[in-house]
Amino acid sequence: MGRCIYIVEDDENIRELVRWALASFSYEVETFEDAESALRAIAARRPDLVIFDVMLPGMSGLEAMERLRRSSETQKLPIVLLTARTSEGDRVSGLDGGADDYIVKPFSVMELGARLRALFRRLGDEPDGDAPRRLAFSDFTINRDTRELRKNGVLIDLTFKEYELLWSLLGARDRIVPREELLNTVWGGEFVGESRTLDMHIRTLRRKLGDDAEAPRYIKTVRNVGYRFIG
Repeated sequence: MGRCIYIVEDDENIRELVRWALASFSYEVETFEDAESALRAIAARRPDLVIFDVMLPGMSGLEAMERLRRSSETQKLPIVLLTARTSEGDRVSGLDGGADDYIVKPFSVMELGARLRALFRRLGDEPDGDAPRRLAFSDFTINRDTRELRKNGVLIDLTFKEYELLWSLLGARDRIVPREELLNTVWGGEFVGESRTLDMHIRTLRRKLGDDAEAPRYIKTVRNVGYRFIG
């Protein structure tokens, strides 16, 4: 049996369609009608990935995802949101809140399978245990294990995607990182071309770092190419 995936979906027809599709792709699948029962199951046995519908009875999929991201035990658990919400704002909120991918209904089972395979490939490319787990620049330190950024010991509040973006830029220090590479690394390949998402997160990250786009100390814009960390 392959990787274990939990599906949290209150619509029985969609739940069974996804269960059947993933089982046909050789995944081990468990299904849940609400977030509360899924969270109890995750506490008992952690899956390789969870698919949450956003609109659920009781606790929403977004609320459940936030709980998982706050726990050190599950903060790195891959999460995919499955939803009928289609606006860019909804996608940005979901991904910025910690989702690793965002799939809009209606969808094809082949697309779903391809998205999951791509996500698992990206996760498999993460740094190994010998890679640096803490980096420093200026008065800042960033910790990969605790997912914390501190300035002179004081915690700086970053969103999930802001943290991933900063870590990616630091990991490529002094190299120009193309926009497409950042989008693929932080958000997944499906966001390539949606430049406003990246630009918005660069702006908020600069603000939290106390950086200035006109005279950058840390993140330099390379016009028409991407960004370079220079701090």
